[in-house]
Amino acid sequence: MRTYKIAAIPADGIGPEVIDAGIEVLSVLAQRVGDVRFDVATFDWGSDYYKKTGLMMPEDGLEQLKPFDAIYFGAVGAPDVPDHITLWGLRLPICQGFDQYANVRPTKIIPGVTSPLRGVDAGDLDWVIVRENSEGEYSGHGGRAHKGMPEEVGTEVSIFTRVGVTRIMRYAFKLAQSRPRKFLTVVTKSNAQRFGMVMWDEIAAEVAREFPDVTWDKMLVDAMTVRMVKNPQSLDTIVATNLHADILSDLAGALAGSLGVAPTANIDPERRFPSMFEPIHGSAFDITGKGIANPVATFWTASQMLDHLGEAETSARLMRAVEKVCADGILTPDVGGTATTKDVTNAVCEAIRGENI
Repeated sequence: MRTYKIAAIPADGIGPEVIDAGIEVLSVLAQRVGDVRFDVATFDWGSDYYKKTGLMMPEDGLEQLKPFDAIYFGAVGAPDVPDHITLWGLRLPICQGFDQYANVRPTKIIPGVTSPLRGVDAGDLDWVIVRENSEGEYSGHGGRAHKGMPEEVGTEVSIFTRVGVTRIMRYAFKLAQSRPRKFLTVVTKSNAQRFGMVMWDEIAAEVAREFPDVTWDKMLVDAMTVRMVKNPQSLDTIVATNLHADILSDLAGALAGSLGVAPTANIDPERRFPSMFEPIHGSAFDITGKGIANPVATFWTASQMLDHLGEAETSARLMRAVEKVCADGILTPDVGGTATTKDVTNAVCEAIRGENI
């Protein structure tokens, strides 16, 4: 029996709804597979915790999370708490504190889900976006001076280091090398940002020499948005900075049908610390409590977590169940259906139980 310790942080908005669904599916998977077990501990950190304590998580939060094999994260953000407090109080301290420097966001059109792109179907859009997750535009360096005065100044400093850029490029090239097309697109903005982004380009070219079997090209981030919409078949693996990939991956999720089907893995490739797995969609307070949140992204995120834990067959079993349910038309409203969160969860659980292989 292989046992994995999972720290669940449902947090805010629809986070508890989709994480509950994910934990239920993991339990059914464990029963179906038979030789794996998930020991889940839930942490009540988030905006409600902040309103009671003044902190998004305890000061020793990272120490509490260290013993776990993985972190299963819901969503963070609340209408009555400033976004920079929720993000910098919970999610980013975990990502940066555990050096989860590779944010990996697969995107594909799932059978049964319709892309808003004309003439693009399942198989036409199948990407993995690798986001540098530790520095760049989200380094947290900068400040404000003369607050409230006419001469007030705010600075936000983008930090690019040779170590940081090299390791994310190497990760992206390795990932591209593992995929059938062996093709990588490096996103940049070096025409306007002539220091950090020029270094980004130069290091990409250096790392590329280590991977002669990987074909790669370079794309300015603004032109990349056009290419994603007009020629999605031309892309496969993509690497971009913290800010650029954050924006492009939301566009990718929308092009695949909905952010409700878009997963994320925050990976420490060296496995010194637990990695964190979360859906992209955010806290979605407009539908919180209505029972219609799409759990597909959370299930796909669980599949990424299983892959990271070395449970590739169990991961594949989960994704087969998700794709079957979507192909059968059991869909939540965000992707054109009428099913509830519970309907989709129950259907995925039944698909897992009923599969013969």
